[in-house]
Amino acid sequence: MDLEGTEICDWLTSRGITCVPLKYRVPGSNHYWDEKCQCHITPKVPRALQDAQRTIKTVHSKAKELNIDPAKIGVIGFSAGGYLVAQTSNTYTSTYTPVDANDKLSSRSDFAIALYPGHLCRAGGKFDSSIRVTDKTPPTFLLQAWDDPVDPICNSILYAQALDRAGAPAEVHLYAKGGHAFGLRDKDHPLSSWPALVENWLKEIGILQLAHTDSRVPKEISPREVR
Repeated sequence: MDLEGTEICDWLTSRGITCVPLKYRVPGSNHYWDEKCQCHITPKVPRALQDAQRTIKTVHSKAKELNIDPAKIGVIGFSAGGYLVAQTSNTYTSTYTPVDANDKLSSRSDFAIALYPGHLCRAGGKFDSSIRVTDKTPPTFLLQAWDDPVDPICNSILYAQALDRAGAPAEVHLYAKGGHAFGLRDKDHPLSSWPALVENWLKEIGILQLAHTDSRVPKEISPREVR
């Protein structure tokens, strides 16, 4: 909750972005290992995806209260959370029974950021067939290291290829070294430049405003932290 949660929120809020950390249900929520086929299987009840969809709908319901733009709600995830980003980006039908008025709202994200995602590259180097990428998939940012010992580089490569085939906009960065779960802590490694890459990308797709010298042009909103 710190390395890939509160520390990420500290960075985002410092850039004027409201951040809502999600503690979703694990283990066994995104996948599980099946001994018979020696492969990862997607469970019948996608608990993590249910939690993510409910969170996005809740954020939509509180957009005015939190002073955020309901057309600029995105998702960011790391490792298994990166897989959840892919699920959320491509699943628009609710995966759970509605519980209140919030569930009538959209769970689609307007942009998606997945760092060192896992479980997209399945047995035999095949892309997870449950992730159905279309031209409706939101702009996506992917970043991973070639020497990742936990989630092979094929996770990002296969997803990038699927996005390209579908005509979904994407930006992809692959570092030679960096390992797994690097977050924001290794300030001396070249890979530590990734937050700046994300910020530039968010400006290019119109989520963040470009810097202007003219005082008459509105500036980015001041940082706001969600508790």
